[in-house]
Amino acid sequence: MRFLYVAPRYHTNQIPVMKGLIEHGHSVFFFSHYAGKIEDYSQVVPEIIGYSALFKLINFFHTRVFHRKDPMAADWKLLCGFPPILKMNRRIREVNPDLVILRERSVYSVVTFLICKRRKIRTILYNQSPLYGEVKTDMAHRAVNKLTPKMRITPVIGNPEEKKDPKAFFVPFIMELQCAPDKKEYCQNGEIHIFTVGKYEKRKNLLMMTRVFRELSKAYAIRLTIAGECSSAFHKEYYETLREYIASNRLEDKVTLLQNLKREEMNRIYERTDLFVLPSTLEPASISQLEAMAFSIPVICSDTNGSACYVENGHNGYLFRDNEEKSLKEAMEKIIKDPGLLKEMGRNSYQDVKEKYQFENYYEGVMECICSREE
Repeated sequence: MRFLYVAPRYHTNQIPVMKGLIEHGHSVFFFSHYAGKIEDYSQVVPEIIGYSALFKLINFFHTRVFHRKDPMAADWKLLCGFPPILKMNRRIREVNPDLVILRERSVYSVVTFLICKRRKIRTILYNQSPLYGEVKTDMAHRAVNKLTPKMRITPVIGNPEEKKDPKAFFVPFIMELQCAPDKKEYCQNGEIHIFTVGKYEKRKNLLMMTRVFRELSKAYAIRLTIAGECSSAFHKEYYETLREYIASNRLEDKVTLLQNLKREEMNRIYERTDLFVLPSTLEPASISQLEAMAFSIPVICSDTNGSACYVENGHNGYLFRDNEEKSLKEAMEKIIKDPGLLKEMGRNSYQDVKEKYQFENYYEGVMECICSREE
């Protein structure tokens, strides 16, 4: 088959999917709105379709004039941006895909879907709205739903006690196995190495994480490494706030801040990590938990994180109450104080990735969605 993915950017979580499709004999194409600051093109090089010249003009006034002091102003393009229509139409015609997978319900996706519909190309939606949860049926949502693919795939399960979306299929994040537990050296130099990732912005709760670390470091031999994107003035401002906190509390010898790391550099950190913590709030879903699990590392994340479904309390990590510093500290301490539990959870993390989150699991879900669409 000829697969075409259309998404805002080529994200790290696409790499094992691209590799799996190619290894199974499929052709893969990727159209993106823009290029991210940190991307790995080892499997597929995305084609930057970009935005319409008209939208670029509108976006200039939105971000540089009317909302120039808003650090999140640029994000509106993810919902409202639209492609150069003639270029998109031409490239879809030339690629001639058997299946198009669109990322999120947005103006960009609406335009692309209408082009595909006109050309009778099978199209499904990929977003991170839960499999189980409220299905909104107000007029606005009904209108958008009619202008985007009917069937969708999601890596987020949600609450199974709620109603299942009949047009959605669970297709998990997938990850290549990296370091088996019997080959991993835990607690090197008698210290527990903690790793946290996230853009240097308030929503990622990196300052809260550092405060919790400070308290725990008084009783335990631990180290913290934070790695994140630092590419905007707002990122740099938050980075400086974090750096000043570390300096004022004399944590420089225990806390390391890193910026804009490549995939290989991240992997080297995972190799020596004992505990992975994702303290962010308002997280639709994140792939980094599975990255850590593939290195036989236990995971802690917020109970509102879309990827919380990949973490089972007491099995491969713990969930803490979103935005609650005390709850985060308690979850971390449960693991830090018991190296034996840490290693057991690391083994469970690796086994979960091996059994549940491989390419075959992804492909099976996509095919199920396609077959259901054709019924």
